[in-house]
Amino acid sequence: MKFGLFGSAKLTKTHNDLDSPLNYNEWIDYNIEAEKLGYVSTFTVEHHFTGLGQVSASLNLLTYLAAKTSKIKLGTAVLTLPWHNPVLIAEQVATMDLLSGGRIELGVGKGYRYNEFKGFNIDMEEASERFDESVDIILKSWINRERWSYKGKFWSYKDIIVEPSCNQKPHPSLWMAAGNHQSIENVAKRNINLLLDQFSPLSEVHKRVETYKISMKNFGYNSDTRNRIALARALYIAKDHKEKMEIIEKRMEARSKVDKLSERPDGNNKSSIMSFKGPEEAINGALIGTEDEIHNRLNELKKIGIGYILLVDAGGGLKHLEKFAKKIMPFHN
Repeated sequence: MKFGLFGSAKLTKTHNDLDSPLNYNEWIDYNIEAEKLGYVSTFTVEHHFTGLGQVSASLNLLTYLAAKTSKIKLGTAVLTLPWHNPVLIAEQVATMDLLSGGRIELGVGKGYRYNEFKGFNIDMEEASERFDESVDIILKSWINRERWSYKGKFWSYKDIIVEPSCNQKPHPSLWMAAGNHQSIENVAKRNINLLLDQFSPLSEVHKRVETYKISMKNFGYNSDTRNRIALARALYIAKDHKEKMEIIEKRMEARSKVDKLSERPDGNNKSSIMSFKGPEEAINGALIGTEDEIHNRLNELKKIGIGYILLVDAGGGLKHLEKFAKKIMPFHN
């Protein structure tokens, strides 16, 4: 298995957060140390209007981290395409890829928090169409080396060529967030890597992996998807069962805050990331527990075809990152 990081930062440090208890400068230092410890990547979120100072300018943050590091892959999980001009995204990511020596991993998604669509005054019902058009435009921008024009439903361009060229050829690795069956099929149809969220229990992870593998095979692509699926999992190495349950309770409290930001006024947010509530995902999905329990969970994930884990700091900080790297990671490489 290989291991990277998934997370966020806050303007003000908090101790009850789903993605990270770190402030911005601590997040930078945390990732610099992660590179030294042998983690292969770090993926950060994009969120807006939370009132918590969460990461909103993801590409800016990663550009700063790129200048402070030399090996670790720098990813988004995810950049929410319905809110962005796709040609500008293509230009910014290509620039980052060039300056970082080809270390950019672009994770993209449709978005799932209602308050963000409301804030941008974009109809959430348009998310899928906006997303699909944006992916097409980004790929066209990276691949086409002659001038082109385009007129679509949401975006139009006239006589452009996107510069600079990417360092990676033909372009940076592209990851797509998906959870429901049809969305995963669409990821496979495009022959793009799959990002799976941190909230699903093991049984659901298994179903999603199988859907992706079968779909890749049906579309004529390599069905060996072990390193083409990245799964986010919360990490906390507990000393005993009591501490484990305390961390899970804090996680549930933090999740309820996110759900309030995400839910639609009609209570009908059908995003796959909203499907699993309560302690099931933390007890039967996350890497929250003793060292032995985490070893067992990783072995279960291997069996169902997961070869790439993105660790989410559930409160242990750098101490747990170091402990995982030294006492758990070597047994699963």
